[in-house]
Amino acid sequence: MRTYLEALKAFADGNRLRVVAALLEHDELCVCQLVEMLDVATPTVSRHLSILQKARLVLSRKEERWVYYRLDPSFPQPIRRWLEQTVMATAEIAADRQLLADIVTCERAELCRKQKMRGTRQ
Repeated sequence: MRTYLEALKAFADGNRLRVVAALLEHDELCVCQLVEMLDVATPTVSRHLSILQKARLVLSRKEERWVYYRLDPSFPQPIRRWLEQTVMATAEIAADRQLLADIVTCERAELCRKQKMRGTRQ
């Protein structure tokens, strides 16, 4: 029961739900790709990912300067089915899906440069 409560608490923020939905569609995503999709600052995305990791919903791996996230293999199946049957059909997730189709074709280094430039103008 604790696993389900932790997962549900992690979903209390819409952006964390969007991250999990994106990871249901893509095996793995880099932080910079998630930053681009959510259109929020990197520290904010990192905080969301940390909460998802503590809830045992996502795992990370580091490769050179990039950190990649994927769903934890122990992700609760009933919650996964609920997400697939309800959340994945929402307009916001459909928009994220389209946006990610473009984002994953971009070079990660270019995404990071673009995000840094945006950050210096804010």
